[in-house]
Amino acid sequence: MKGAEVTTLTIPARLEEDANPRPLPWRRMAWVTWRHHRIALGGVAVFLGALAVWLWRVGLQLHHAYAAAIDCHPAGSPACGELIFNFDATGGMLKGGFVLQPVPALIGAFVGPLVLAYELETGTFRYAWTQAFGRWRWTLAKLVMLGIAVTAIAGAFSVLVSWYYQPYLTPGRLYDPASPLHHWLFDLRGVAFAAWTLTAFTMGALAGMLIRRTVPAIVATLAGYTGLAVVVGVVLRANYQPASHFWRVQWIEGGGLLALSALLIAVTVWLVHRRAA
Repeated sequence: MKGAEVTTLTIPARLEEDANPRPLPWRRMAWVTWRHHRIALGGVAVFLGALAVWLWRVGLQLHHAYAAAIDCHPAGSPACGELIFNFDATGGMLKGGFVLQPVPALIGAFVGPLVLAYELETGTFRYAWTQAFGRWRWTLAKLVMLGIAVTAIAGAFSVLVSWYYQPYLTPGRLYDPASPLHHWLFDLRGVAFAAWTLTAFTMGALAGMLIRRTVPAIVATLAGYTGLAVVVGVVLRANYQPASHFWRVQWIEGGGLLALSALLIAVTVWLVHRRAA
């Protein structure tokens, strides 16, 4: 009887413990996130790495051409005119910054939808969301960790971009320098580039949760990002700001985009929490 009594008391306790497992620590999700998204993050690193090598090689030529044109005397001589022409031609299609404008959108569209759309499309969410970590903690951990990763990578890349365009922004006798607040250069430098990349990523994650299909979510991310970029660039930046306000405007825009990204993450986590498994 004593042995039976002990067994009777022990079994329910073990069943209750199995039914309510202790949540896994947040740090364990770092490894899970890396395992699930290492290909996407690796693709971003390779893409930006190749682009960085190209920018570095062209940038060295550009800076050398600028230095040669600046040091040329007399300024109005045919030789100096040829050096100035060579400097103008070196930048090529990168001169206006148009080629680099889609980069944040491409990163966000490539990584963001994969966080949730792929899980929902393939049905693997039924396994992932029933683990001890919990569905909303699982989603929040992935979004925050991946968001930090893509933002850090984009921030490092923007340093190289700023270096590349420095000759166009430096006052000199070759031409009137471009304003640091120029529409097609402003969001490629400073904190804006990283902030726009984070926003594109969170837009992709939300689109993936709402649409639940990877390819349509990618298309929706690109469309939503384009619309937001046009509104911010054409409407919100339309008032004149002196060049000395560059960093002030950078932090204002970067802070606004960070707040928007946090809101998009919160909405995405809420939708995951509400969705029936």
